[in-house]
Order: sequence, then C-alpha cells, then structure tokens
Amino acid sequence: MINELDFDKMSGLLPAIVQDSHNGDVLMVGFMNREALNLTLQNGYVTFFSRTRNTLWTKGESSGNRLRVISACTDCDRDTLLLRVEVEGAGVVCHRGTRSCFTELLPLSAAEVVTSRESR
Repeated sequence: MINELDFDKMSGLLPAIVQDSHNGDVLMVGFMNREALNLTLQNGYVTFFSRTRNTLWTKGESSGNRLRVISACTDCDRDTLLLRVEVEGAGVVCHRGTRSCFTELLPLSAAEVVTSRESR
C-alpha cells in the first residue's frame, strides 16, 4: 500500500493532516517522507520529516505530548494522509502551547482578501 502512495508530487513528501480521533478537531499538518511514514506505522506514534532541519522527528519527543495513531488513511489521489490520533501528555500539540496549530483567524471579507493580494 505504501508503494502506491504518490510521493513524487511534492519531491518525496506527503502532507499529513493530524486529527483528534475523539472530536474530529484538526490539530496540525506536517510532512512525511517514506521513512517517516514507515516509522509512524511501525511504532504507532507520528513521525514527520522536518523540511527546515532536513531530518525526521517524532512529535512529542521532548514535550511528552506524543500523537498515538488510531488510524491512517490516504485521499483518493494517494498524495495526502489523514492520521487520526490520541494526544498523550498534557494535550498540547502546537509549539505555541495550544491544543491545535489552527488558531489564527483570517478575514472572510472579500474586500480584505483583495486588498491583501494587491499589496504584494
């Protein structure tokens, strides 16, 4: 099954969406290469590939807020992963100290979006 995933679209990486298995909240998104995915499936804890450090890292190694995999699936194009997890430790997933990395609201007003595009 792993051999059927499309790692080529993003130069050897797949986006991995991490979702709370209890309530469906999206907690974070990371990237996985084949080795990170294999480690995740073997040891049952989410391991990512760090694009900035160019190395593997297992979420929660230092904080204790590990992500235990409950299920893993791919999308219809086989180029994105969805990992349903249970958060271990204090339940903090984001490095900013929040449960989810998705806490920054964007404006929904079309005028604000157009204005920000024009200012580039």
